[in-house]
Formats: sequence, structure tokens, C-alpha cells
Amino acid sequence: MSKEKEIEGHYHLPMENGAGEYGKSHDRLNTYACTCVLAASIISAVFGYVTGVMAGAALFIKEDLGINDLQVELLIGILNAFALIGTMAAGRTSDYLGRRYTIIIASIIFLLGSILMGYGPSYPILMIGRCTTGIGAGFALIVAPIYSAEISPPSYRGFLTALPDVSINLGLLLGYMSNYFFEKLSLKLGWRMMLAVPAIPSLGLAILMLKLVESPRWLVMQGRIVEAKNVLLLISNTKEEALQRLQEIKVAAGIDEKCTQDIVQVVKNVQGGGGAIKELFYKPSPPVRRILIAATGVHVFQQITGIEAVMIYSPRIFETAGITDKSKLLLATVGMGVSQASFIILSTFLMDKVGRKILLLISSGGMMVTLLGLGFCLTIVEHSKQEVTWAISFTIVVTYIFVAFVSIGIGPVTWVYSSEIFPQRLRAQGLAIGVTVNRITNVIVVTSFVSIYHKITMSGSFFMFTAITALAFCFFSFLPETKGRSLEDMEIIFGKKSKEKQMKHWCNNA
Repeated sequence: MSKEKEIEGHYHLPMENGAGEYGKSHDRLNTYACTCVLAASIISAVFGYVTGVMAGAALFIKEDLGINDLQVELLIGILNAFALIGTMAAGRTSDYLGRRYTIIIASIIFLLGSILMGYGPSYPILMIGRCTTGIGAGFALIVAPIYSAEISPPSYRGFLTALPDVSINLGLLLGYMSNYFFEKLSLKLGWRMMLAVPAIPSLGLAILMLKLVESPRWLVMQGRIVEAKNVLLLISNTKEEALQRLQEIKVAAGIDEKCTQDIVQVVKNVQGGGGAIKELFYKPSPPVRRILIAATGVHVFQQITGIEAVMIYSPRIFETAGITDKSKLLLATVGMGVSQASFIILSTFLMDKVGRKILLLISSGGMMVTLLGLGFCLTIVEHSKQEVTWAISFTIVVTYIFVAFVSIGIGPVTWVYSSEIFPQRLRAQGLAIGVTVNRITNVIVVTSFVSIYHKITMSGSFFMFTAITALAFCFFSFLPETKGRSLEDMEIIFGKKSKEKQMKHWCNNA
């Protein structure tokens, strides 16, 4: 009987594959780890769908229920408000109950919200359903990246952790397609079907997650060493790789690496994530302080460099350039979605080869050039008394290129980087802080953009975004690279500068 079969636990373990191949194992993507991440990414796709589908569904809801524009805006915008509630709750929940059960909770929340919205006999019921899905959205934004990062091996973590962001964009696309297909049904049935669709994948995911494994890092934090070992044997290519990863996780958790007990007593505060917020904000260590600044910084710059404003208000931008036909405006907007999806997929394959930092610098550098180009082009249009025909094509092409630069770097890398740099004990609640900042910044940018460009003109707003992106480029240049490093190394990477300062101080005093 193999040693794996002698290991206690309820997971079915694979036979040992290639003893002594730990060094080579990094070159292969583990199928089971990929399956777990793909399953977790379903919750991100559901979030993308419920965000995108409302763009079309709102038109039919307004006609069917006889609501006004203010009620429509409230129905659409309430999702982000309640996503903040979900975001703040998800960090502590995933620390207390585990990543897997938090995904199940998010699935159930989406299921309930979708049923309420699909039923939708009145505006108040519809609002309750939308608020419920908003909470689910907050959970999805936190737990999918964390679970993906903690399941993934270091050599493929960029690729796998980017999959939830890819899924969000695929969900958006499915939402738009749903608008097109269900629009052919009767008025009363069409929009209800659009909003009820997420109930099916949500229920399926809740059942599927019961069959998949928990994060091995969360299990170690609970002192459940043998279960963590069983999971690592499943998501690693060799036994040697699994054991090395287990040792690294134990050391990072403060557990003696020579400890052979199946269950280890861990500090209760650590088990449930207690004290994480206090450690992050009240006299944090230099590495933790730098990690928090890095995580919140990438989330802030992701939003204030203008991508959401461009995506949401692109028809107004194209209209300023000279496109007045509505069908052409919508067609130009569809092209942006294709550009975004294509380059996000490309980014997932580059993440572990090129590196996070390089992609951020390429992205922000390209964004600066395209934003500057849009600013100059629209300045000419705004000051010209005649129609500038070349400006239409130029604006569309440069906008597509801008979206491509965002999608290859700052868009997906923000989620990967912020989900991997926090220490295990702080990861869930640290990411929750970053995502909360992201959502708040998103709301500020989206709700203020129209007022800003009315004050300083459309071209002036792009010059403003160019200056902000230049600041983002400078910020990214100081970030350490995390490509190929284990999650347990992050505190060391961010602590290098403080160690160098200490060494210099000791040498000066010697």
C-alpha cells in the first residue's frame, strides 16, 4: 500500500508521480489546482453577468413597471453600495469559515437575489433582490482571488489568479448577449429571464464547491496539518513539492517545521482572523505597512486613471469626436468590449513570464501616451469651427488602444498583486480593505466625471487623467516584483529595505 493511502483524511489522493522531480514540477500546470480555480471563477462570472445584464434589462423594467429615471439609476447603482457591505463582511467570514464555505455563501446569496429579481412583481421586491446580489458581488470580489492565489503554485499563480478577472469580463459579455436573446420574449417575461439566469450557475457552484478542497493555507492557520497536507498532495505535481510547500506554509504560520502532529493548537485570534485590522492599522511592522500601501495604491490607481469613466461614458466621448448616429455609437462601444476581453486573456499568459511589475509599467506607460493623444485630439475638435473628419477614426482607434493597455496590465494585475502580497494571517481582511477602497474610488470617479468634463472640457479631463497616470507609473516603479515567489516569501520581499537599513545602522555603529 502506498504512503498516500495511509494518510488519514477524507480526500482521495493521487499516487506519487515522479519522485525527485520537484524542480521539474514547476513547469507543469496541476490539473486539479486549475479545476479548483476555474470553479471558484464561476462566482466572478456571475458577478460580471449581474453587472452587465442590467444595462439592457433596465430599459424593459422601466417600461413594464412604469418607474422613472431616478428609480432606474437607483436600481443600477445600488449594487455597488451593497457590494461594499459584502466586501467588508467577506474578509472576516473567509477567515472564520474558510475560503470554500465563503464561496458557497456567496453562491447562495446570488441564488436568492436572482430568484427575487426574476420574480420581480414590484419595484420594492426588485430593489431587495438587487441589494442581495450586491452583497454577493462584494463576497465574490474578495473570496475568488484569495482562493485562487492560495490554491495556485508559485509558477502559475499569476495565470490562475487572473482567471477570476477574466471571468468577470466574460460574465459582462454574457450579460449583453442575454439582453439580445431574451429581448425577443414578451415584455413581462423577457427582463425577468435576464435577471433570473444567474440562479442556475449559483446553485451549481454551491454544490460543486462541496466536492472541492479547502485552501491549504487556511487549514494550516486552523492547525489542521494533515488535511492541509492531503490538499497539497492533490494540487502539487509531486510529493516532494507538496511537502516543501507545506513546510513553507507552516513556518509562515509560526508552526515548528519539525512538528509532525496531525492537529496543532493555533492561537484562537489567528484562527478567525481576529486582530488583523489592528495589526494593519495600529503600529504595523515596516513590511506590513509597505504591503498595505502597495495594495491600496494599486486599487486606487486602477480607478482614478480613468478606465471606468471611459468604459461607461464612451458614447459621450465618441459623440464629442463627431459620431452622432446611435447605432454607430453602440457599435464603437462593442469594439471596446472586444479589445478589453482579448487583452485581459493575453495578460493571463504573460503574468508569470513577464512579471507583475513590468506589466504595470507597460500598461501605465501606454495609457499615458493614449490619454495624451485623446486629449490633444479632442482639444482640436473642441476648438475647430468645422468638422474634423480624421478625429472620429483617431478617437475610436486610440480609445481601443487605451483599453488594451489597461487590460494587459493595471486591470487584471491589480487583483493578482493585491491578493498575493499580504501575509496569510492578514490576506483576507487586507484584500477586503483594498477592494473597499477600489469600490469607493470607482463610485467617486463615475459620479463625478460628467461634472468634471463640464467644468474643464472633455479634453481637459483626459489631460488630468494623463497626469494621474504619470503618478501611477512612478508608484508602480517602486513596487517589488512577486513573480515566481511563494506567498510565504512576501513579507520578506517587502521587508528587504528595512533589513538593509538595519544592516547599515549596525555597520555605522560598529
